[in-house]
Amino acid sequence: MINVAIDGPAGAGKSTIAKAAAKELGFIYVDTGALYRAVAYNAVKNGVIDDEQGIISMLDDTKVELKYVEGVQSVYLNGEDVSGFIRTPEISMGASKVSAIPQVREFLLNLQREIAKTNNVIMDGRDIATVVLPDAEVKIFLFASPECRAERRYKELVEKGENVSFDDVLKDVNQRDYQDSHREIAPLKPSEESIMADTSELTLQESIDLIVNTIKERIQ
Repeated sequence: MINVAIDGPAGAGKSTIAKAAAKELGFIYVDTGALYRAVAYNAVKNGVIDDEQGIISMLDDTKVELKYVEGVQSVYLNGEDVSGFIRTPEISMGASKVSAIPQVREFLLNLQREIAKTNNVIMDGRDIATVVLPDAEVKIFLFASPECRAERRYKELVEKGENVSFDDVLKDVNQRDYQDSHREIAPLKPSEESIMADTSELTLQESIDLIVNTIKERIQ
């Protein structure tokens, strides 16, 4: 099996780019961030998002699954498709909170590795190359400037009809970067083998082409 690990900060376009690259290469795309978002969504729903012990206790009654229908990934929480509920700013910040809890990371680690054992995958997240798939054949660190990432996120939220300001989105991006890179467990950072890919000045298609070509060069 060929495993591709793509790491990078929030809003770098990892999910969109990895999904498109996986489709082009015939791989399965695994959005690990969606798994953490599902746990965060469950914590918010249960009123324990600010209670670390409550989140840990909640894991006993939490079942997160990734299902693929014609190559499209859906996230299921306790049997319910929650894909449409986990992309809000509140859940984004919640995902950053729950991902700092070792028990949550352990809870999701086996699921991620099992998928990678039995499929050619492109898996994206914060610590895929360093922790989840340290033996991945290809490791990429995808990034863009905070302002660029905030602009992309702002446009996305406005298109969904959300009432947000650019300054608030930029503040969230910077806060998320700080939380992800300063947490004690599996902080966001490139591995020594990671290929650095800056998409700040690239269009979406150029970014996809860059990642696809990088992968092809290393697995031929």
